[in-house]
Amino acid sequence: MNLKDIRISKELTQLEASLICSVSLRTYKRLELDAKYKETDKYKDALELLGKYKNTDNSRLTSKTITVIGLGYVGLSIAVLLAQHNKVYAVDISKEKIDLIKKKECPFIDQDISTFLKNKSLHLIPTIEFDESIKESEFVVIATPTNYDSKTNKFDTSTVEDVIKKIHQINPKVWIVIKSTVGVGFTRSVVDQYKHERILFSPEFLREGKALHDNLYPSRIVVGVVKRDRVHINKAKQFAYLLKNGSLKDNVEISVVGSSEAESIKLFSNTYLAFRVAYFNELDSFAMNKGLNTSEIINGVCGDPRIGDYYNNPSFGYGGYCLPKDTKQLKSNFENVPEKLISAIIDSNESRAKFLASDILLKAHQSGFDKPIIGIYRLTMKSNSDNYRESSVLNIIQELKNKGVDIIIYEPIMKDKSIHDCKVINNINTFKQLSDIIIVNRYSSLLDDVKNKIYTRDLYRRD
Repeated sequence: MNLKDIRISKELTQLEASLICSVSLRTYKRLELDAKYKETDKYKDALELLGKYKNTDNSRLTSKTITVIGLGYVGLSIAVLLAQHNKVYAVDISKEKIDLIKKKECPFIDQDISTFLKNKSLHLIPTIEFDESIKESEFVVIATPTNYDSKTNKFDTSTVEDVIKKIHQINPKVWIVIKSTVGVGFTRSVVDQYKHERILFSPEFLREGKALHDNLYPSRIVVGVVKRDRVHINKAKQFAYLLKNGSLKDNVEISVVGSSEAESIKLFSNTYLAFRVAYFNELDSFAMNKGLNTSEIINGVCGDPRIGDYYNNPSFGYGGYCLPKDTKQLKSNFENVPEKLISAIIDSNESRAKFLASDILLKAHQSGFDKPIIGIYRLTMKSNSDNYRESSVLNIIQELKNKGVDIIIYEPIMKDKSIHDCKVINNINTFKQLSDIIIVNRYSSLLDDVKNKIYTRDLYRRD
């Protein structure tokens, strides 16, 4: 019997068969339909796995009902991913955001989410109410914001805790998956505090503006359990396979680890990325100060395969929603543990802003401007993003303002007339005319006609 005949004989759908064979649905369809795969090891493995499968319990294979609470980059991308093969309630307190999603519009810039909402057949139910959906759901995914609180030196997890409390009151047997970033030990603490043992933690590894893409092609899937028993581990694997089945990547590494280990994976991953940004920025500062060619140094350094030619484009510093707060939270978790490197990463980012602000003023004076009007082209950290939370450009602005510099900001759709006491301009031509020097973290072709005004450290024209 071939793969299709075995599947039909066991009364399985292609989706169910793909889960049994631990491959994506896309890959399974190829195995079943394309004759060239029949001699491959993957096809033979699938034959063996389906042949051994006993149709006694399909509960882990069938489509699930899932609630996702919090529809930012993380929550909405996961909701869309899961809604390809499951019934997903997408919950947020913002009625404006829910109304946009109902109209199949993405409330922020993410091309893949926009495309999927408009063109894909998704079982996605946007709503501001979640009481009934939680009663019906097998999993509830929490993706609410956890901003860093500088007064307590840790994440403000109040939104996550409030949601857990409400979920437990409504359905004490539902499985909760925390996707929000939290400190090390948080998941275990809320299990103890709210007496809700069915809580998992699954870190996300997503980029702003490419959140769904990174879910469709995940680098890895990690799920953390508080209890390392059969029930928790199986449920963690089940959730991991739901994510994997929504992806388009053939081979995805799945790791089920302890919840505190999973929390550590998230924080150490982002802190390493912050370190890498800081490292190449300090290399750039050194080269600028010594009159050296930064690109030549970076190209030579990154020719070593142990270092790699990626994530090495100088910038105004690391920023965005994740890296600054995750680095500070990890430093906080190092209490009573010797550390120097984490603190140095944070200090390096601050030093970079001061160094560049002084260099910008030097360039302005060399160009004949005693009191220049400095234009800031976009506050966003990355190309194809509309998020400027914790933008490193804000650090440059503050340093320049401390020196008494007049600053204007170009943001095409911002409704505010000013931000940080700087005038906001929506018209690009007006902005170009008024600016003596334009500083830009990531270059845009819209500025090609004013290259003589540009100040940037974007050497490779990429993030």
